[in-house]
Amino acid sequence: MSGKELEDVMLSFINKELDVLICTTILESGIDIPNANTIIVENADRLGLAQLYQIRGRVGRSNNQAYAYITYKRDKLITEVADKRLRAIKEFTEFGSGFKIAMRDLEIRGAGSLLGEMQHGHMDQVGYDTYCKLLDEVVKEIKGEEIPKEEPEIVIDIKASSYIPDEYIENKEQKIEVYQNIALCRTEEDIKNVIEDISDRYGKMPTEVKNLIAIAEIKEMCKNIGITKVNQKQNNIVFNFEPEIFTLDIDKLVKKYKNRIKFSSGIKPYMTYKVQESEDVIEEIKEILR
Repeated sequence: MSGKELEDVMLSFINKELDVLICTTILESGIDIPNANTIIVENADRLGLAQLYQIRGRVGRSNNQAYAYITYKRDKLITEVADKRLRAIKEFTEFGSGFKIAMRDLEIRGAGSLLGEMQHGHMDQVGYDTYCKLLDEVVKEIKGEEIPKEEPEIVIDIKASSYIPDEYIENKEQKIEVYQNIALCRTEEDIKNVIEDISDRYGKMPTEVKNLIAIAEIKEMCKNIGITKVNQKQNNIVFNFEPEIFTLDIDKLVKKYKNRIKFSSGIKPYMTYKVQESEDVIEEIKEILR
């Protein structure tokens, strides 16, 4: 179509003389139509993540409720990369998601060497966050700056199987990605999102995966209240903690659990909790930390 034809069609659409506009991905080029409230994207698996984000942004540009339908052919076998793109566009829907979309796009496509001419794919092996952390440490080392100390790793050693079975996720790369996503959980919202994502992609989670997520949740709870280690010894759960940052309410715990809970002071103080045989160890630990 000529420029004049394009202009006439767009003006007709803006002036509500046309109710439906059918077009190519040219729509992503910054067109602003406030009264457009619904968009349907066909064959979305063939589009890039940045394209999808820009196209989706053509609606919802006023105070009207807007809807974006990102579609692909029924029963079509899409590639793993396309699947990741579609999941990202589904996940990041709130205002100001552009930066998160860009980070996920970089994570999916991989990045080259940021300090040289070589192109490599190591970033997708460790994840974007770890890659940036390693890069930051190297840059500070080269500049002679002090590298901040890492937070101590929280150790959870309890009698519960916590791993991803091969029969649940066969692909090794996908399995590593899920492990990374679980390890990066920091809030209840993160935990909820990971559970939804795993269930959506791979189906009902086995007990081992549920335990893995629960242990990640326990680690974050421990970090927030100064516990460095949770260790199960037969029917006892031992909580090691740092006295200077320990924030558990001791009086409240003693009042609730009575003689089932004991404290031991010293250079490395700890708390011991006696578990009943019928109790779920993981749930009991979470309840105490709550």
